[in-house]
This record gives sequence, C-alpha cells and structure tokens, in this order.
Amino acid sequence: MQVEKFYYDNRTVKNFAFATLLWGAVGMLVGLWAALQLVFPSLNITQYGSFGRLRPLHTNAVIFAFVGNGIFVGVYYSLQRLCKARMFSGALSKIHFWGWQLIIVAAAITLPLGLSQGAEYAELIWPIDLAITVIWVVFGWNMFGTIIKRRERHLYVAIWFYIATFVTVAVLHIVRSGQLPFTWLKSYSFYAGVQDALVQWWYGHNAVAFFLTTPYLGLMYYFLPKAANRPVYSYRLSIIHFWSLIFLYIWAGPHHLLYTSLPNWAQSLGVVFSVMLLFPSWGGMINGLLTLRGAWDRVRDDVILKFMVVAVTAYGMATFEGPMLSLKNVSAISHYTDWIVAHVHVGALGWNGMLTFGVLYWLIPRIFATQLYSKKLANGHFWLGTLGIIFYAVPMYWAGFTQSSMWKQFTEAGQLKYTFLETVTYMKPFYAMRSLGGTLYLLGALLMIYNVYKTVKAGKLVADEPAQAAPLETTAAKHKGEHWHRWVERKPVQLMVFSLVVVLIGGIIELIPTFLIQSNVPTITSVKPYTPLELEGRDLYVREGCYTCHSQMIRPFRSETERYGEYSKAGEFVYDRPFQWGSKRTGPDLAREGTGNLKKSNGWHFRHFREPSSMSEGSVMPSYSFMLEQNLDTTQTAAKIRAMQSLGVPYEKGFDKKATESLREQAETIAASLRSDSIRVSSRKEVIALIAYMQRLGTDISQPNQ
Repeated sequence: MQVEKFYYDNRTVKNFAFATLLWGAVGMLVGLWAALQLVFPSLNITQYGSFGRLRPLHTNAVIFAFVGNGIFVGVYYSLQRLCKARMFSGALSKIHFWGWQLIIVAAAITLPLGLSQGAEYAELIWPIDLAITVIWVVFGWNMFGTIIKRRERHLYVAIWFYIATFVTVAVLHIVRSGQLPFTWLKSYSFYAGVQDALVQWWYGHNAVAFFLTTPYLGLMYYFLPKAANRPVYSYRLSIIHFWSLIFLYIWAGPHHLLYTSLPNWAQSLGVVFSVMLLFPSWGGMINGLLTLRGAWDRVRDDVILKFMVVAVTAYGMATFEGPMLSLKNVSAISHYTDWIVAHVHVGALGWNGMLTFGVLYWLIPRIFATQLYSKKLANGHFWLGTLGIIFYAVPMYWAGFTQSSMWKQFTEAGQLKYTFLETVTYMKPFYAMRSLGGTLYLLGALLMIYNVYKTVKAGKLVADEPAQAAPLETTAAKHKGEHWHRWVERKPVQLMVFSLVVVLIGGIIELIPTFLIQSNVPTITSVKPYTPLELEGRDLYVREGCYTCHSQMIRPFRSETERYGEYSKAGEFVYDRPFQWGSKRTGPDLAREGTGNLKKSNGWHFRHFREPSSMSEGSVMPSYSFMLEQNLDTTQTAAKIRAMQSLGVPYEKGFDKKATESLREQAETIAASLRSDSIRVSSRKEVIALIAYMQRLGTDISQPNQ
C-alpha cells in the first residue's frame, strides 16, 4: 500500500500554547487581586476594579481564556496525530485562534465596564455570545473536517470526548444565551425567576462538565499514556466511562438549587443523578492512574508525570466531593459558604491547571525540537503549584464549615448567636491564607513562563512537522472477533449524533416541564412588576455584580427565617430577569431587605453605599460613592419597558411612554426623604435608583409580625 506524506500544523498549536500561558497568568492575577480585596477592601480602587466586576472577569478569564486555550492546544496537537492528518483548514485554524483571542479581549473590556448579563459563567453580553457561537462553529468545522479526512480508521477515546464536548457546549451555549436585545449592548433573558435559575445551573454545572471536564479527559487519555509511554489501562473501561459520564452529567445541575424555590421533583432528579455520577467519574480516574502501572518509579523522577498524577488525583477528589455536596443534608451546610469555593478550586487549580501545565511541559519542547530548559525550575513550579492548592483549599474548607456553624447557632434563649457581620470579620484570616495559596500558585505559573521562554529561545519551531501514513481503508465492515464499539468508532457523524441524543435526554426531561406545567411556578397575585426606577436600580445591581456576594433566596431553615424573614417562594421571582438567587454569601441575603425587621431607612442605604464601613464596621463591601456623582441614564428606560412587555411582563399598554415620568416622580420622593435625613442629593443620581430597588425587595410578600 502506498504511503502518503503530509505535515502536521504546529504553528496553531504554538499560538494556542502561548495564549494559554498569557491568559493563565492574567486570570490568576485578577483572581489574586479579588481575593485580596476581601482582606483589604481599600484595594477596590475604582468602580471598574471593584470586587463585583473583577470576580466575573476572573472566572471568565480562567475558564474561557486559560482553560479554553488549553483545550485547543491539546486538541490541535493530538487530533492531527490520532487522525494521521493535518488540520482540515489552515484558514479556519487562524480564524479560530484570532477570533477566540478577540472574544477574550472583548470580555476583558466589557466586564470591568459593567456590561454583564448577570448570570454566573454566562455574563458576556449578547454580541460576544454571538461571536462565541460563530467561532465555536469554526472550531467544529475544522475538527470534523480533520476527522473525515483521517488516515486512521478507528477514533481513539480522546476524540470521543472532543466530539461530545463540541456538540454539548453548542447546545448549552445556545439555550443559556436566549436573550432579547433592546440595545446593541444590552438585553434581557428569555427566562425569568425559577425557570432562569434552572436554565442557569443546567448550563453552569454542565459548563464545568463539558468545558472543564470532558475535553480534559480527552487530553488525559492522549497525553498521560504518551508521557508514561504506556497504553491506556482499559479500553472497555474507557467505553463505560465515556457513555455513562455524558449521559449522567447533564442531569446534575439542579443540585446547585437544593432547598430553593425550584420544584422538589427537579431537585430530587439532580440529587439522584449527581450521586450516580460518582461511578463513571472515578472510572475515568482509575483508568488514568492505572495506566501508570509499572511506571510509578518514573513518576518520582519525571516532573511531567508528577503534574499529571496530581491532576488526575484532584479530578478524583473533586468528583467524589461533588456527589457528596449534592446530598440535601450536606448541601444544607455547604451551600452559600466558602466550602463551595474550595471545592471548585480543587478542580480548577488541581485538575485543569496541573494537567495543562503537564501537557505544555511535554508538548512545547517537542514542537520546538529541543529539550526543556530546566527540569529544576519545572520541579519548583510543581511544588509551588501543589502547595498553592493546599494553602488555598484547606483554609477555605475551614472557613466554609465555620461560616455555616456560625450562621446556624442559637443561644440558650433561642436567639441567633452571631450577627452576619461577625461571620464576615471572622473570615478575614482565612481569606488572607487563601491569598497566600493563590500567590504561590501564580508564582509557579510565572516560573513556567520563564522556563518556556528559555526553552523556546533554545529551539526552533517545527511549524510543519513531516509525517507519513497509509491512506484510509475504504471498507468500514466489522471484523470477526472485533469489539462491537469499534463499529461506532468508525462513524464520526453517528458518534456525534449518538452523543447529542444521550446528552439531550436529561436536559429535555428537566427543562421542558418547568416551562410548560404552570404548577411548577405558582403565581402570587400580590407580586407586581418593578417600577421603572426599581428596574433601573436592579440593572445597576446587576452591573455592579452584587449577586457575587449577596443571595436573594431564603431557604426554609429556622436559622434563615429568623435572620432574614419568611422563606422564598417560586412565584416571587416571575419578573426577575436575570434571577438573583446567588451562589455565595459574602454579604447577607437581601430577599427581604425592604421589609420587616430588616428594613432600613433611605438614609441608611445612602450612607452605606457611600462608605459601607461607616454603617457596618468591618464590612468588606466596596464603596459605591461614584453612584452619588453619576447621573442615571434614562435614555433606555422606555426600551427596557418595551422589552419586558415583549417577554410577557404585564405593564399596561403605552406604559413605555409614561415610564420616564413615573421614574422621575419616584426618584423625587426618595430624594425628598433623604433631605429630611439631612442628605442633599439630586434625584437624577444612580444611587437613588439603587435605593429604590433595595427598598422594593420582599415587599410583594406579606411578612409575619410586620
């Protein structure tokens, strides 16, 4: 049989590798700065660098810039070699690379400016979402084009995970990005309240599953055997691992919403499938670690294998902890605490970070035809990274347990033992230790950048690496004695379709009833749409990322109803776009902020926004004094009302024409009340709208003892 000569494209691999290192350092630096802001609130230097705006910048930079580029490094390198074919299109590769980097730059500009959809991991505004869709299609086109023209009949397990990643991320992104734009930069979600919450955590959990997990499992299945120079432990286990993982993962999202206003049937589904998820997850970990059978002596001396072993171990730890956290009695303790922050970062720093570092250390010397500059520096990086994870995670676990117990404790007289602010000030030493862990991890990454720079300088890029292979056989028949799954592996389109069907089952069963069956979101007649001023204030609340520290969901626990008021109900949130239930309480819950014992005067809120520590000594909240100076932009108020009407919010016909006047009247009322409290501020300032929103919270529901 004639052998064909061709060339692997290493230039695109190099570009994504350098981008991974650059954005990794940037994302980690932003995360470190945000962590320090919770220890030293004075580091909230400007409105563009406040914690509420930097936190989504950090998460997007690490997930989509660092890990995203890391995925593409591994896929572009391994896919060519597994298919024995050059990438389908050099032009598509360039469009993919530069398009992805431009998206990252756009995110880095818009998020500090406060242009956000207010949904965790999906904050990017609709034009950027549209660009992501286009670039993702370019990536898939290039990937499937390469698979179709391959010279290797069977698709290796890594490619199964790449295919599942592509189709599932596409579905997740399209569903979560359902928005009605009302300007070129702003939009409202198609979904509201309970439905928005379910869509969000169906998306959010599965973004972790199919962006931070399945593509990295593909990288593990390729690069770990390569680094160890050993075959994968079990082919059959990899089949079970793949199909069971992608089927079960998609159901687990509701475990982020236990004890909330989400219908109980959806919560129960999330719990059941989350617990089941432990088995395929650990199947993958076992398959990875047992691949090193007979090579454990090398692990002690091979720094690349050290990174990979820690990564796979962290994957096992995180995927054991996830199902445990999904149990309702454990969630009652962990949810809204720093325990969840620790859990997430074991996966992010350990699984994604350490595997990325190991892959890059293995790959870069090969594409530059040289040796790694310094194994000693790489070992230094390994220990800095490992110690960084420990110094980050352990204090945050301790902080989470402490927070939960302090929130729930009562005195012998039956009163809450601690104020919320006492729990905030008690956390500062833990946050300081977390910052030390983040610093160590970042220093390790910077050490790697120097090591890679010296490695690259000593070598020369093999941009077009020569290779040869026999052309693909024309027959796709099943051979006698061959495992049945081999037939599936010969059919990339069928494999993609099967993956899509398996993934869609759980999503359809969870989402559709919540939208179609009215009893899942019972209405409350006293709940009314926001006034124009309250709507503007709510949009300011979203702009400043207040949801990153405050929840608006009171769970049915005595400790919460005593502290915050009556527990939250599904019908309260029917006009909330986006929902604001939150996932972390660095500050207290605000669901009943405008009612009952929690209600504070307009003057209190004004002084609190101007200087939080003046009203709450020890507060780590940033100052929002700039809102006292900036005028509220009301040029879009009418457009917002029209958009809400299009989405089904029952404003009266023609209300958009009266909205601005209604806004002014309410603003004047609040400004007048502030003057009676010796505060003189124009009714046109942003702070007036934010006060209006704060005072609205919870007022639609009658409160006991009010």
